[in-house]
Amino acid sequence: MMLSSLLVIAAIGFALIVLAVVFAWRVRPAVVHDHASHRPRVVIIGGGFAGVYTAQYLEKLAGDRIEIVLISPRNHFVFHPMLPEVISGSIGIMDVVSPIRRMLPRTELHVRHVEGVDFTARTVQTSTGFHPHAHEIAFDHLVLAMGSVTDFRGLRGLPEHAFPFKDLGDALRLRNHVIRVLEEAAVEHHDPALRRQLLTFVVAGGGFSGVEVVAELNDFVRAVARHFRGIDPAELRVVLVHSQDRILPEMDPRLATFAQRLLQKRGVEILLDTRLAAATGQAAVLANGTTLPTQTLVSTVPSSPHPLVDALPLAKTKQGRLEVEATLAVPGMPRVWALGDCARVPAPDGTVAPPTAQHAIRQARTLAENIVATLDGRPTRPFAFQGLGKMGALGRHSAVAEVFGIRLSGFVAWFLWRSVYLMKLPGWGRRLKVAVAWTLDLILPPELVQLEAQSSAGIVREHFEPGQEVFEQGDVGDRVYVVLSGAAEVVRDGQRVAQLARGDYFGEMAVLGGAQRNATVRCLEPMDVLALPQREFAMLSGSIPELRQTFEAKADQRARSFDPP
Repeated sequence: MMLSSLLVIAAIGFALIVLAVVFAWRVRPAVVHDHASHRPRVVIIGGGFAGVYTAQYLEKLAGDRIEIVLISPRNHFVFHPMLPEVISGSIGIMDVVSPIRRMLPRTELHVRHVEGVDFTARTVQTSTGFHPHAHEIAFDHLVLAMGSVTDFRGLRGLPEHAFPFKDLGDALRLRNHVIRVLEEAAVEHHDPALRRQLLTFVVAGGGFSGVEVVAELNDFVRAVARHFRGIDPAELRVVLVHSQDRILPEMDPRLATFAQRLLQKRGVEILLDTRLAAATGQAAVLANGTTLPTQTLVSTVPSSPHPLVDALPLAKTKQGRLEVEATLAVPGMPRVWALGDCARVPAPDGTVAPPTAQHAIRQARTLAENIVATLDGRPTRPFAFQGLGKMGALGRHSAVAEVFGIRLSGFVAWFLWRSVYLMKLPGWGRRLKVAVAWTLDLILPPELVQLEAQSSAGIVREHFEPGQEVFEQGDVGDRVYVVLSGAAEVVRDGQRVAQLARGDYFGEMAVLGGAQRNATVRCLEPMDVLALPQREFAMLSGSIPELRQTFEAKADQRARSFDPP
């Protein structure tokens, strides 16, 4: 009896111990995300190669000794070298992106934009979320890795009409647009000028990005054109505009010449020593006065540091990049670092490290090691990487490459290009998916599916050049325009009846009456306008009766006086 009682007491005691252990385990403090801890906090701004790989190396080198926070406007990492292949669909849309949370399991991710940095208080201010309260993140070490952006400032009409090519959204929009213009061209037979615009594709910039984009674009449109009964492949025109005397100026001249001849053999027109000056919805305007009629203009230049860099009280170069020491430290700012495209990083040979992925990854490793060395009180070391080589894809199983001083071209370079970048993709699962996609692409035709990822753009800004017609007499009234700058004339039945200037609006008569345009509006000088589509105009005028009455009164006055349409 006594033995049984002891066994029962022992069992109860053992159960209590187990419950205590389980309870302690369940309520243990969260070490990684404990914001009240006194671990040094490293805040990284930027979700590109430089920022993500810095966080990745810090996770490996520092462990739980530090708290890592990464701020990025997107929750995914884009593998830019393969981005042009999204145009042709040779790999899946999601195959060029990887979730940052999966790549950095011990890093706290903030998917927000950065509004500012207070170096005195040592805090970073980010955009608000669903609630408009202030959001500040304190830092002990700050890493600036914002990368670069496409900068169209000073180029007339490019912000409104040119396609940039920096991220997945740009690639997807371009692919959808290309398919749309091919669909339109297949049924457009009454307007030869419009048909030429639809079947002409222009890419500005002959560096690596521009060459790879034009190669994929050319392969895609020529491969799918045979599926459109209304399109003759001979009508297709793909043009590469470059400001220097040869494309791929970063590579050996012989490889650049090989690339140029190959692209020309495949149907790409290459205009050298030619700059893009302006753009409209119907043409690319070159600096020499030539216009290329097109509905598709892709610009891979110019590129400039992130706008946040301009607002920071730090030393910068004339090009706007942050000045950094060889250790990647920002001069005069303790425990502030910078790397990647937004920084001018000194190279070991005295030059400047180029803005490439391989250099950004090596800079990230050096920076992570220097942050850990600073925490340990050890000396930091300078960035020392000369580069392994350069590679550029030319489409259809061809590429050019310089690796360890060896020049390669054609199929061998293409196979090396794919092998190298396949192994650099984050995660074996993604590598397997891309390898399968590449294999299937060799035997299956490209997809023609157009993905509508966005709704109507609503009010848009448009640019017109002198002599260009905003619309013609007899056109369907589909939008109302407001002149922001420049001037235009109104022509009815061949006679000039009025002139439009800044602040004037036009086009409301046809929209209000559901009729055709009763006059032509022709641009007299470079002009920017706001275009309000019919649907949005109807919603606006329907919601504000006084506004509709004002438009109707003005339209009636113009109708009586034969003033602007």
